[in-house]
Amino acid sequence: MWWLFLSVGLAAAGLAVLALCAVRVFTAVRRLALQVAASTEALGAASDRLRRAAEPLAVRAGEISRR
Repeated sequence: MWWLFLSVGLAAAGLAVLALCAVRVFTAVRRLALQVAASTEALGAASDRLRRAAEPLAVRAGEISRR
């Protein structure tokens, strides 16, 4: 009979370990999603700045090629 209690206890301990791992993965994924969102915003802002900085160069290049 004690084998039954031991197997149930080990199964419960295994489930507790799996639940702990799941919580850790969930929090890591949430942090990663926040970092990805912040990086996306930073890349969007950088691309806008680059486009604005390159626009005068493109106009000048167009003027040179028309000559």
